[in-house]
Amino acid sequence: MSKIAILGDTHHGMRGDSIHFHNYFKNFYDNVFFPYLIENNINFIYQLGDLFDRRKFINFNSLYLAKQYFFDKLKQYNIKMITLLGNHDISYKNTLEVNSSELLLESYDNIEVINKFTTKNIYGIDVDIIPWICDENKESIFESIKSSKSQLCFGHFEIDGFEMDRGNVHVGGLDRKELSKYDMVLSGHFHHKSDNGHIYYVGTPGEMTWSDYNDPRGFHILDLHNRTMEFIRNPYNIFNKVIYNDDEQDLEYWKKYDFESLKDSYIKIVVVNKQNPFLFDNVVDNLFKVGVIDISIVEDFIDLSIEEDKDIIDQAEDTFTVLSKYIDNLTLDVEKHKLKNIMRELYVEALNVQITE
Repeated sequence: MSKIAILGDTHHGMRGDSIHFHNYFKNFYDNVFFPYLIENNINFIYQLGDLFDRRKFINFNSLYLAKQYFFDKLKQYNIKMITLLGNHDISYKNTLEVNSSELLLESYDNIEVINKFTTKNIYGIDVDIIPWICDENKESIFESIKSSKSQLCFGHFEIDGFEMDRGNVHVGGLDRKELSKYDMVLSGHFHHKSDNGHIYYVGTPGEMTWSDYNDPRGFHILDLHNRTMEFIRNPYNIFNKVIYNDDEQDLEYWKKYDFESLKDSYIKIVVVNKQNPFLFDNVVDNLFKVGVIDISIVEDFIDLSIEEDKDIIDQAEDTFTVLSKYIDNLTLDVEKHKLKNIMRELYVEALNVQITE
């Protein structure tokens, strides 16, 4: 046996401890993740940081729910998990000493928290496990990398030139050359799944913001001996878009529409043409009747010459994309990539207080 599960940032308690997101991820773990591991006899998980979402505290209900559908299930199915510390797991930016993973999970003897550079032998293969790099550990980590003989590396890196979200490239951070000695690097931190054939950002198990819409989410199975990865996609969406165009969609069209499939999701209605207010209101009412979480309406900006639904959807940009374009157009004498990073952090923090139960 040489296969292990690779799980990216889970962010338990995300979006202000939203019950909707707990339910969404419970659905994934109950119906996709654990059944796959059991069926394929996978009993080892490497989780690549940001296990919890809040840096400073934990909501008791979030901890209770996460234990029910994730941590207790690991124990129940006799699955061992090694988790390394990400930037969301630590209370202070310059040290890993105070962290949520060690404080909250010490009762689980099947979970190991990596808080320093560690080399693990997994099925006969040495792998370097590297937690979040900060002021306190930076020097020792790079010294350990230079002296290491491992060919594989798991970490939570902020690497220059990779996409944080789809289309949003990070500028600054770690030079990828610092990790060039490894044959293969797997990382958490950036939520968009991407790679350059050497460094692999594994993405997240599910959608977390509108930036994730229609961007593949899930987990990987890594064969350590032949170094191949199989991606298991999460089939569930919590963000969905509905294209409304009453030039082409009459009452009969909407009578046959599968509104039920949008239950328990956030909906963005992209209005191409609205000449029949009664029909439009009927569509919105039907969405609320099936139990969507929230509806936002985007209109009065669509280029009506666009024919493909995908092109129309792409024009309905998420909040951070709008902010990034605004910063790009600024004439101020500032380092725009640094300003974008600050705005992204503020945007993520705002999401955490946006939804309350």
